[in-house]
Amino acid sequence: MRRFLPGRILIDTGPLVAILSRDDAHHQGCVDALREMPAPLYSCWPVVTEAAWLLRRSARAIQQLLRSMDTGFLQLLPLDATDAKGIGSLMRKYENIRPPLADAALVYLAGRERIETIFTLDRRDFSIYRTNRRRSLRILPEM
Repeated sequence: MRRFLPGRILIDTGPLVAILSRDDAHHQGCVDALREMPAPLYSCWPVVTEAAWLLRRSARAIQQLLRSMDTGFLQLLPLDATDAKGIGSLMRKYENIRPPLADAALVYLAGRERIETIFTLDRRDFSIYRTNRRRSLRILPEM
């Protein structure tokens, strides 16, 4: 059987927190999945902010999160004022499932950057979201 070899991969908050927190129920599964992924993984400041909030009880984990941008593990895609309208449109479009800013930013970036794969634990919401090109995202890890 041929393995799926993804191109660039977006990473959501859940796997970031799980990788950095040994106490997280998804820690080992996310670490194992990460071994199959090419570096760097791509994300954005809303995801980092959300992860830092969830990791707030561990200064060590937050420092690791911040260092991950220097080590080549995580690359942040830029967002500026011109992107706000597109992110806001996604939040309105999916308001029935109340997407967090981080989710909307990732879906927006997937469309803008033509990234087709996301590493997330939020299969429910990310199976619903569509990019501006009306494409669904391939969700990793596969189940």
